[in-house]
Amino acid sequence: MLKKIFPFLIISFVILGCYTKDLNLKIRFAQTEGLRADDRIIFEKNQIGKVDAISYSEGGDYIADVKIDKGFTKAVTEHSRFFIINDPSEKGRKAIEMIKVAEGGVPLEKGAIIEGSTRFSLLLSLMEKDFGKAMSELSSKINKLSDEIKQIPESREIRKFENYLNELKEKMKKAERAFREKIQNELLPRLQKEIEKLKERLRKFGREKEVEPLEVKMEELRKI
Repeated sequence: MLKKIFPFLIISFVILGCYTKDLNLKIRFAQTEGLRADDRIIFEKNQIGKVDAISYSEGGDYIADVKIDKGFTKAVTEHSRFFIINDPSEKGRKAIEMIKVAEGGVPLEKGAIIEGSTRFSLLLSLMEKDFGKAMSELSSKINKLSDEIKQIPESREIRKFENYLNELKEKMKKAERAFREKIQNELLPRLQKEIEKLKERLRKFGREKEVEPLEVKMEELRKI
């Protein structure tokens, strides 16, 4: 009886071990920023792993070999983004912070090579994503106005647009020069097109002046 059970137990432990192993990954960064072996990997203020080693690649960038603790491997998916920060708990040390840009996603496999991010690139991509969604929703609402717009005392679309521009202004004030230029060269022209569409619809009812606050906001953004 024991002879039959023993092989079964061995197989069970092997299978269990396959599902409880740490996850080894490689993260590619343009700069190490002082990152070194044994620095922590953080997700939602929890340490989820550590850096095993840093190496210089043939492509001129750096590869961080990292290990994610087995208890957190399911949290590391295609929607995970990694960037280097100052370790909030260990003065003088760096850390890799992981954030999730979306829920769900396919878990990363052992040995996967991931492109690291920076706070700047991450902020820009998230902002562009939010911008695209906001513009899509706004365009949809504007297209539905038709004749009813004449009875609306103050367009909710205009207020929403103005609130968005106010938020964008605050973000640009705190951002680096490269980020501001990116917004001014790429996002503002798209915003201007949406304003022109709204202005044209309002012009049919002699209400184009309602768009003037938006144009003033846009001019302020161009001067930041």
